[in-house]
Amino acid sequence: MGWFEAVVLGVVQGLTEFLPISSSAHLRFVGAAFGWKDPGAAFTAIIQIGTELAVLVYFARDIGRIVFAWLASLIGRRKGDPDARMGWLIIIGSLPIVVLGLIFQNKIETTFRDLRIEAIALVAFSLILYWADRVGVKKGQLRDLTVGDGILFGLAQSLALIPGVSRSGGTITAGLFIGYTREAAARYSFLLAIPAVLGSGLYEAYKALHTTGLHGAGIAWKPTIAATVISFAVGLLVIAWLLRYLTRGSFTPFVVYRVLVGLLVLGLVGAGVLSPR
Repeated sequence: MGWFEAVVLGVVQGLTEFLPISSSAHLRFVGAAFGWKDPGAAFTAIIQIGTELAVLVYFARDIGRIVFAWLASLIGRRKGDPDARMGWLIIIGSLPIVVLGLIFQNKIETTFRDLRIEAIALVAFSLILYWADRVGVKKGQLRDLTVGDGILFGLAQSLALIPGVSRSGGTITAGLFIGYTREAAARYSFLLAIPAVLGSGLYEAYKALHTTGLHGAGIAWKPTIAATVISFAVGLLVIAWLLRYLTRGSFTPFVVYRVLVGLLVLGLVGAGVLSPR
């Protein structure tokens, strides 16, 4: 991997991770458009560490409160604290993607990276997002989260194991269907992603280091680290913009964009311009 490729993919990751348009699919689409070799699921997982660090920075106060209250609840203190409860809900909501990620790890790294699957998922789930944005009552706030809601959010997040679904898109869609506001669904989506994305990224980094070492023939570490730093900086800006936008805007522009991009990719694959794998 060259430096230009790393910079482009880092920007793409930062721009698309939090928008409901699927960062993993866009990394594949952009790479295929430039004729670059698929960087692989490991590269995707590692540079997502950058965007999750952006979440940690942006929500530092909230996360600090949640972690402190959750730890206190372990020793019998602050059991009824809303922040402690949120900590447990994040853990519960993270379980589905951890379990399913381990079960389908091989397909995630191979079959699911087919451009046709990603493009179809991009179009199909955009229509579900549009439906949810139209029928959801949009009244629920984070303080209203229940264990059942946390599990539903978690199951929706696990759909993002298929590139093209979108981690934020899946969880936000579930939140809208069960009555949460756009902003509340997005906030919980960002918080819920922290354990899964950081865990996946660190695990893939460990595997790469263990297999080939820092200077081995596996991952090009310097460009990958550069892409991760860039994704952090861009992602931080996108979080701030998206949460402001969701106080007044709908998801319709993202739905239209997803449909157009998905159909374009399917057309290019069908015409033989892009190879599906």
